[in-house]
Amino acid sequence: MSKTTNASEEAQLTALLTDPETRRSAFTRMVGIYQEQLYWQIRKLLISHDDTADVLQNTFLKAWTNLDSFRGDAKISTWLYSIAHNESITFLQKRQAEQDMTQSDPEGYLMDQLQADKYFDGDETQRTLLMAIATLPAKQRQVFNMRYFDDMPYEQISEILNTSVGALKASYHFAAEKIADYFHNREL
Repeated sequence: MSKTTNASEEAQLTALLTDPETRRSAFTRMVGIYQEQLYWQIRKLLISHDDTADVLQNTFLKAWTNLDSFRGDAKISTWLYSIAHNESITFLQKRQAEQDMTQSDPEGYLMDQLQADKYFDGDETQRTLLMAIATLPAKQRQVFNMRYFDDMPYEQISEILNTSVGALKASYHFAAEKIADYFHNREL
């Protein structure tokens, strides 16, 4: 996976980010620590490498411009995941408006992106799983990805998405059922 921080390193990095004297170098360090994790989190939502790279850049730009509002109340990773989530959803909404899609069409767009992705190197089962995930509504897709692929605790997902743990568990359950149905229907 990528680099991670323990509680002590997190506290040190937070202190460095909030100090104007060390902010720039701390931000560079933060980018090095979290860019791979964020890339894959965004990529699971957007599918396309190019779109993901753009949104990742926007995420770090937004983090830099809002660094004064970061007080360290939440973990740095939670704060960044939240920004990345919002940037990803904004990107999908803009893409939907640009392409004048119907409400159910964004999933088709994501499936087209997956089919055309020259960077995808998985087997047919992995492609089918990603296609099933692409059919989920954006929030269910995000919850499923964070829980299934990242094994993120519901409490942390709750902080990122600003949703209750109970609602997240329900979203994950419905997403898993829809994915199972997708596989079952492909076998028929």
